[in-house]
Amino acid sequence: MNTPALRGSRILGFGHHQPSRVLTNDELSTLVDTNDEWIRTRTGIETRHIAGPEDTVTSMAIEAARNALTDAGVAPSDVGMVIVASTTHRDRAPYTAGRVAAALGLSPSAAPIDINTACSGFEYGVALADQAIRVGSSDIAVVVGSEVLSGIVDWTDRSTCVLVGDGAGAAVLGVSDTAQIGPVSWGSVPHLEEAVLVSGDPERFSQEGRSIYRWAITEAADHARAAVAAAGLTLDDIGVFAFHQANLRIIEPLVAALGGESKFVVRDVIESGNTSAASVPLGLSKAWARGDLPEGVPTLLFGFGGGFAHAGQVVTTPVRAG
Repeated sequence: MNTPALRGSRILGFGHHQPSRVLTNDELSTLVDTNDEWIRTRTGIETRHIAGPEDTVTSMAIEAARNALTDAGVAPSDVGMVIVASTTHRDRAPYTAGRVAAALGLSPSAAPIDINTACSGFEYGVALADQAIRVGSSDIAVVVGSEVLSGIVDWTDRSTCVLVGDGAGAAVLGVSDTAQIGPVSWGSVPHLEEAVLVSGDPERFSQEGRSIYRWAITEAADHARAAVAAAGLTLDDIGVFAFHQANLRIIEPLVAALGGESKFVVRDVIESGNTSAASVPLGLSKAWARGDLPEGVPTLLFGFGGGFAHAGQVVTTPVRAG
């Protein structure tokens, strides 16, 4: 058996796409019994983007992936794998990654894969792409998180409709002489299996908010630390904290528990809401596009949610050419 020597992978670029429609807290107050102060106090969210008829999981994934390839300076023909993470895929077949591959003009030899581990989907996708690159199955991979949560939320339920937004984020991974993506630390929490649900006919999103909050502020930090330890680093080495954008009132205590208050913290939940699998790459890409994201620094990714699955790894942010 001819097995290539193990090698590393790194992030080459980011991309994102969001619907043009922005829904404010004041507008939400005309739909349900809520107000701007109530939403901000409990979630930190100020606005969210909501899909129009032309915005789908697939269309946004295509745009985010295309933008990431442009940012990375990678030709579509060089991509060997595309992974799309989403919990709001509408079609079983043709599946989203296949449609993305076709729309981008990827080589017929490129592997298209859909995954669904809900809010931790991007981190699972990065882990799978990293592993494929390490063993030589692919030299370039695109990992996308794309969601249309507005299509599965009950717009009469103020406990959930104030949270969700739509959008897509993507990262391009490539071969590196040294590993710039650390080993994944992943798993699940069986007793919270039904804490986040997308079920029913029509399908609707629901969650046990208090149970999730309690887990996030008592146990999530240990899993995040495990990802840092797996990379052979300490928390002092981490320059960016990029956690699932579920709720600012979860993100900030988690960052504080890890001693990261002085570091760069992704807080895109404020303007994008909870976008599930899209939230981490969306937040990173927007910060990268603004020029706010530090270059070449260890970054802790950590996603958690439906399943109840979680995953995290340390990645190094790209360095801009020139």
